[in-house]
Amino acid sequence: MNAPPPGELRAGLIGYGTAGRYFHAPLLASVDGIGVSAVVTSDAGRAAQAVEELGPQLRVFGTADELLARTEELDLVVIASPNRTHVPLARRALEAGLPVVVDKPLAPTAREAVALGELAEGKGLLLSAFQNRRWDNDFRTLAALLERGALGDVHRFESRFERWRPQPKGGWRESGDPEEFGGLLYDLGSHLVDQALVLFGPVAAVYAEVDTRRAGAGADDDVFLALTHASGVRSHLWASSTAAQHGARFRASGSAAAYVKYGLDPQEAALRAGARPAPDMPWGVEPDPAWGVLGTVDEAHPVPSLDGDYPAYYRGIVRSLREGAPPPVTAWDAAATLEVLQAARTSAANGCRVLIGEARG
Repeated sequence: MNAPPPGELRAGLIGYGTAGRYFHAPLLASVDGIGVSAVVTSDAGRAAQAVEELGPQLRVFGTADELLARTEELDLVVIASPNRTHVPLARRALEAGLPVVVDKPLAPTAREAVALGELAEGKGLLLSAFQNRRWDNDFRTLAALLERGALGDVHRFESRFERWRPQPKGGWRESGDPEEFGGLLYDLGSHLVDQALVLFGPVAAVYAEVDTRRAGAGADDDVFLALTHASGVRSHLWASSTAAQHGARFRASGSAAAYVKYGLDPQEAALRAGARPAPDMPWGVEPDPAWGVLGTVDEAHPVPSLDGDYPAYYRGIVRSLREGAPPPVTAWDAAATLEVLQAARTSAANGCRVLIGEARG
């Protein structure tokens, strides 16, 4: 991998909407050795917010072309713009010789994700997909329980991201335009599938139900996936904007015990409220009443949640750029997730179970 220059790494952030403002910018600012030196947004209000929040030294550009014309002033490009722009912008940045982080989903298809990965590999450049929910408190806790065998042999994993938003909010994420590849399957589904793959390995078959429930919604807003992992574990995954009452965030069932957890990791809410990670300060901490429970119907006890740690993603990016360590999430990880999501689309359209590999495109 090409060696970066000495000093703080300079990140150019493309997009200052929800992903850019509430996730990438504050997390980059919280990690030693890297900072946001430039932001791309064509919205005057967002430009003003960026300068206010990131400092007067920030350069703001109206287009990605302006940013990418200054490659010598950048060490990393972070793409947090709408999904349809991910592949073309990532390709341009890589061809310009810059390492790239792309907000999930990396691409519309596994094939395009692999092509980007091969381009980056050929140029000796970092390419990583931002899958921050690998550092959710509940996911970290469940992974630790599995590592020590606390559940015995796991046979079923249930995972949910459920919301109650009976009225569509609009915008490209809820657009029915296939060019946008919006909707919950690609949005929250990217997290659900990535987490299942990390915990239980490759998927052999997929069955899915993908629906649009709300009047006026253009994209899918109610999704169910049943995955059969090569290991034999079955993952049942839900994403919904129409859940008037929410189920368990996780239920993992094994031969010795089950782990059941309700509620969401606190980091997103904290970031949206303006809180920021800081060295030596508590972050991602969950109060005792929100802890999950481990055990059986006969005997169970609360398990302290490990702290959430979204900054760990960008600490990993810094190590990759400085030391040549593997990126925290690879293009191949993203391609594996996209292959499952494509199979889910095919399954839902045809009402059938799809073997992985049948839906490549």
